[in-house]
Amino acid sequence: MTALPAIALSAWLLVAFPLLVAGWFTPLLGLLLGAPAVLVACALSPRLIPDLDEDHPSWWPVVAVLLITVAFAVVQIAYHAEALVIRRDPASYAMYTSWIAENGFLPIPQQRELIAGDDPALGYQSLAHYERDDVIWPQFMAGAPLVLSIGYWLGGLDGMLVTTPILGALGVLTFAGLTARLVGARWAPLAALVLAICLPQQWVSRFTYSEPLAQILLLGGLVIAFDALSRRRSLTGGWSTGHTLAAIAGVVLGLGVLVRIDAIRDLLPVIGFVGVFLVARRGQALPLLGGLVVGVGYGLVAGYGYSLPYLEYLADSMNPLLLIGFAVIFLTVVLTAALWRYGLPHTERVRWLPNAVGLLAILVMAGFAIRPWLWPDYGHGSDFTDQWVAAVQQTEGLPIEGSRTYYDMSLYWVGWYVGLGTVLFAVLGVALVLRRLAQRRDPQWLLPAMLLVWTVATILLRPAITPDHPWASRRLIVLVIPAFILFAVWFLAWLTRYCERSVRHGRGGPLVRSLPTVVAAGAAVALLGPTLVTSAAGIMGYRQDVGTVAATERLCASLPEDASVIVVDSGMAGAYMPLIRNVCGAPTASMDQPDEESVDRVVAAVYERDRTPVLAAPEWHVLEETTDDAEEAEREFHVIADMDPSTLMKPPTGSWDFHGSVWTVVPSPPE
Repeated sequence: MTALPAIALSAWLLVAFPLLVAGWFTPLLGLLLGAPAVLVACALSPRLIPDLDEDHPSWWPVVAVLLITVAFAVVQIAYHAEALVIRRDPASYAMYTSWIAENGFLPIPQQRELIAGDDPALGYQSLAHYERDDVIWPQFMAGAPLVLSIGYWLGGLDGMLVTTPILGALGVLTFAGLTARLVGARWAPLAALVLAICLPQQWVSRFTYSEPLAQILLLGGLVIAFDALSRRRSLTGGWSTGHTLAAIAGVVLGLGVLVRIDAIRDLLPVIGFVGVFLVARRGQALPLLGGLVVGVGYGLVAGYGYSLPYLEYLADSMNPLLLIGFAVIFLTVVLTAALWRYGLPHTERVRWLPNAVGLLAILVMAGFAIRPWLWPDYGHGSDFTDQWVAAVQQTEGLPIEGSRTYYDMSLYWVGWYVGLGTVLFAVLGVALVLRRLAQRRDPQWLLPAMLLVWTVATILLRPAITPDHPWASRRLIVLVIPAFILFAVWFLAWLTRYCERSVRHGRGGPLVRSLPTVVAAGAAVALLGPTLVTSAAGIMGYRQDVGTVAATERLCASLPEDASVIVVDSGMAGAYMPLIRNVCGAPTASMDQPDEESVDRVVAAVYERDRTPVLAAPEWHVLEETTDDAEEAEREFHVIADMDPSTLMKPPTGSWDFHGSVWTVVPSPPE
C-alpha cells in the first residue's frame, strides 16, 4: 500500500511527459492514456510486493498511519495557500501548471503579432519566465506541473492548489512504509507522526511546491527497492518479480530528476550501489540500473529540452554536479571491474573498521555542530540575494552582512524543526547503522544508508538556497528531515530492544520490567515535543494569500475577449504578467519605461490589429501618468492577506502582510 503512491505517480509521469513533448497534453488524452496506465500499475504492483517479514503483524500500525495521513491531508487542505502572484517558487509552479493544463504544449508563444509586433518598447520576460527569441520558457522542471495539472483539470485553480496537500499526505504515508520496512511496523506511526507535525512538511504541502512529489518518488523508490531486494536473485537466474520490482524502483528513483534537477546529486549513490550488487552477483542490479537510466533520461530531456534557460542560470552548480556524476560512473565501472574476480572486501575482518566508521559519523556531525563558530559561510554570488538577506537582517536586528549565507547553520535548522533530541538520536542511530553495515550485517540498510547519508552530508554542507526561513526549510524536507527522523526512530527501536533484553535476562520488580516502555515513551516525547512546539508557535495558523483566486477570476472576467494587455510598471510586470497570460489567456507584454509617446504608439498598434488594448498597473497614478483615460480605470484585482515572514536565526513565527493590486483601463482609440 505504501508503495502505491510512488508507482501511480510514476506511471502518470511516464505517459504525461511524452504528451507534453508532443504538444498533446490535454484532459482527454490524459484520461485515455494516463488513467489506464495508473490503474494498471496500481492493479499489478500489489501482486509483486512481498509481505513484511514479521512474526506477528498487527493491524493497529496500519490504522494509525492511515489516520495520520488522512488527518494531515484534511488540515493542509483547510489551510492551503492561494499563491498565484509570483514572489517565490510556489506561484511559479502554479503559473507553469496553468499554462500546460490549459494549452498542452511548451514553449509559451509571446504572441507579439497580437500586441504591437516587434516594438522595442515591449518586453516579455517576467519572474520565472525566460524570454528566448519569440517564445517564453517557464522556469523549473516539468514533473510537478504535470501532476498538479490533474487537480487543475478537475477543479480549476482551487483544484490545483489542493493537489499538493494531498501529495504531502502521500509523502507521509510513503515514509511510514519505509520506516515499517527498515525499523518495524509498530514504529511506523511514530515516524509518520513526527514528519506530519513538523513545520516544513506542513508548509511545503500548503503550496504548489515540487518537494512533496519529489519526496514521494525518492522515498517510494527506496520502499520498492527494499521489496525488490528482499529475496536473493542470482545474476544468471531467470526473470522474477524481484527483477521487475528492481526495474520499477529504478524508474521511480530516476523520475525524481523530472521533478527536481538536483535529484541527480541524491541519486549518485545508487550508481555505486549497482556496482556493489553486480560484484555480489545479484540479479536485481541490472534491472535497477536500467530503470534508473529511463527515469533519469526523462529528467534530462525535460531539463535540457524544456528548462534550458533555468539550467543555464544554474550552470555554476549544474556543471560541477554533472562532472561529479561522470566521475562517479567512471569510478564505479573501474572498481566493479577490479573487484569482479575477487568479490567484495570482507570489511568485517578488520576489527577496528566498524567502530571507526561509526565514530567517523559522530565526528562529522560534531563538525557540523561547531561549524558556525569556526567556519561561517559567505558568498551568495547574487547581488539581489545579498540585498534581500541584508533586509531580513535589518528586520531581525542582526549585523548587516548581506553576503552571509548561513549555510553553517544547516544542522541547527534541522534542530529547529524536529528538536535537538531527534538530531542526537539520529546521530547515534546512523553511527550504529553504519557500524553494522561495516560488519556486513543488515544488508537491507545498504541502499537507504548510502543515499540518505550522502544526501544529508551534501545538503548540510551546502544547502544552496536563500537562507531565510521558512523558505530554506524546503531544502531539508525531501530527504534530510526524513533521514533524521528515520535514524532517530531506528535508534529508539534499538534502544527499546536492548532494554527488553536486559530486563529479560535480569531480575527486578515491576519498575525494572517497565523500563522498555518508559524508555520508548520518553524518547517518543523527545521526538514529538519540540517538533510540535515549533509548528504550533510558528506559521501554521493562517492561510497565505487568501482571496487571490477570487481576485484572479474577477480580473480575468473583466478583460475583453480580444484583450492585449500591456503592463506599464516594471515592478508589477515580473509578478503579474504570467498570471494575466497563463491564467486569463490574454497576450501580455510589459513596458519598462512607459512614457506617453511609447504607450500611444503601442496602443495604436494594438487597435490596428483589431484588438482591444488594456493597460495594467499596480496603482492608479501610474495609469494617470501614461494615459488620458485613467479616470475610467478599475481595480479588479485587490488582495490584502497574510504571508509568511522571513527569519535567519530562529524558526519563523507570525506573519507579514501581502498587498496586491491590479488597475486596468482600456485607452481610447487614436483619432
